[in-house]
Amino acid sequence: MTDSPATSPSTSLGNRAVLRIPAFRNLFAAQAISDVGDGMTFTALLLLVNNLTHSPAALAVLSIAVAVPSMVGGVVAGAYADRLDRRRIMIASDTVRAILVLGFVVVATAERLPILYLVAFAQASIGTFFSPARGALIPRVVPPEGLMAANGLGQVSRTVGGLLGTAVIGLLIATTGAYWPAFVFDALTFGASVLIVLRVDRTIGQVAPAEDGRAQHGVGASAVEGLRLIGRSPTLVATILGLSIAGLGLGAVNLLFVPFVVNTLQASAAWIGPIEGAQTLSLILAGGLVAILARRVSAQAMVAGGLAGVGVLITILFAAPSIYFLLVIAFAFGWFVTPLQASTQTIVQSVTTDATRGRVIGALQASMSTTQIVSIALAGVFASVIGIRVLFLIAGLVCLAAAGITALLFRADAGRLPGAAGHPATAGEPEADGRRQPASPPAVG
Repeated sequence: MTDSPATSPSTSLGNRAVLRIPAFRNLFAAQAISDVGDGMTFTALLLLVNNLTHSPAALAVLSIAVAVPSMVGGVVAGAYADRLDRRRIMIASDTVRAILVLGFVVVATAERLPILYLVAFAQASIGTFFSPARGALIPRVVPPEGLMAANGLGQVSRTVGGLLGTAVIGLLIATTGAYWPAFVFDALTFGASVLIVLRVDRTIGQVAPAEDGRAQHGVGASAVEGLRLIGRSPTLVATILGLSIAGLGLGAVNLLFVPFVVNTLQASAAWIGPIEGAQTLSLILAGGLVAILARRVSAQAMVAGGLAGVGVLITILFAAPSIYFLLVIAFAFGWFVTPLQASTQTIVQSVTTDATRGRVIGALQASMSTTQIVSIALAGVFASVIGIRVLFLIAGLVCLAAAGITALLFRADAGRLPGAAGHPATAGEPEADGRRQPASPPAVG
């Protein structure tokens, strides 16, 4: 396991430069199309389950069915991403999901909800293979100094795609009363994603062999070795631990947002749209500035600062006096969330080798899903006991603690951190096919 430095602030590429890379454009377009379809499908599923049952418990079962695969299968999916052709994994994942999503079409009565839950679980399980494969593929097509911009654009795609998908399906269902078009459209987006990924050079998807040959062991052993690799990298420990601790607070906030608006602030549910719109706007605007910020601030500083900013804003919600105050806070969130997510991905991609990257991304995915599910469960139990405001205060303090712990761990390992002051990044040596890989300094631990 090696810790490779990420880009130094002064050498970061901008969004336009990254989008000029043909292979990245294809991966970005494939993700963007799929994000729109995913936004449509998830919203349609929520509305369909609610229409058939009018039961919060049924909605909770749907959320769990979608979240559990990531929590359980992330590490295993990452192990496969380090063993098999990542391009083929992406193609296979989207092909299978295009077929599975059509299974939702047959669910028209409450009696068929078990089919919906089963298909949702299966689709989410297959989806866990896509994210590590794509995340591990990005450094094969984007030079180290462009990773921050590439990851920032990825966050914007998810935000805009989800928003467009939600808006389109909401209008479609409101005018036609039908849910099946959303599922058919999502199947088509998966198909379009496959066609675009097929345009990516086949050699890019091939995994570089591990220096010690451990990736050739069984999948289980490979997954366990991935966890050991993380343990030997102080940079990864700091990043994953910080995000996971923060998840213990963020899950509760996500669950209690609507009750806070309607029950605590006594505002109309109609405010939820404008509040989410304000946060979405700031997420998009921040995505456009991530590459600029990366020229001045190191990736580790962006992670710790992002966690701290989110923690402060959640803590302030404890005393939110009105819905207008909440609107301002929501707009402020995006300015911290997008840089936090982009810098996290950049650190993970930069300090791992090509042969280990998928497992680390899968472990991060699994860890965050686990802590957020725990947070949601605890919030559901204690919200009526201590109140939503107190839970928000606790959640904010948890995020601030995560920021502090992360900053201390980064500082303790400052000499090995990506973008650390006094340790300029190297852009890596070009490979035989012209792609650039991060240079590898001495191993950690």
